[in-house]
Amino acid sequence: MVVDPAAASPYEALASRGYTTSIADHAAGGLKTMKGLRSLPLPWHLTLGALKALGATAPKRPIVFECVGVPGIIDRIITDAPLNSRVVVAGVCMTPDRFRPVMAINKEIDLRFVMGYDPLEFRDTLRMLADGKIDASPLVTGTVGLHGVAGAFDALAAPDKHAKIVIDPRSAAVL
Repeated sequence: MVVDPAAASPYEALASRGYTTSIADHAAGGLKTMKGLRSLPLPWHLTLGALKALGATAPKRPIVFECVGVPGIIDRIITDAPLNSRVVVAGVCMTPDRFRPVMAINKEIDLRFVMGYDPLEFRDTLRMLADGKIDASPLVTGTVGLHGVAGAFDALAAPDKHAKIVIDPRSAAVL
């Protein structure tokens, strides 16, 4: 499921799909499970061990991508994301940032930082673009020539107008 956070809350969408979003709800669910297990004729720990071995107790683990790189966003994601989420940080924050580790610990958040792409991924993607297997035109919001590069960087500061600006050395276009 992909949710545009400008249109709807991704966390509300996850809650409606059965993901645990509250530590209190998680604890209540655990107590309810223990009550049910203790009512069985087998020792609760044997039943729970068997269920765990079968994968029946594995939590749902949503993946949340942070692609913004704005100070405070990691803390906000950790605070709002469901329990057991994996947060993949791809956004590059160029200033010191802070988040509360205790929140990530209590929610068992898997926090992963990624560098980007390796050379093979670049090669494969460029090959698919060259072969016409991928149409990148929906991502391209502008094209400039070499004289338009400085203006392109200024234009990218307005995310509501531009996402990707292609630099075509043969073009005389500027923004």
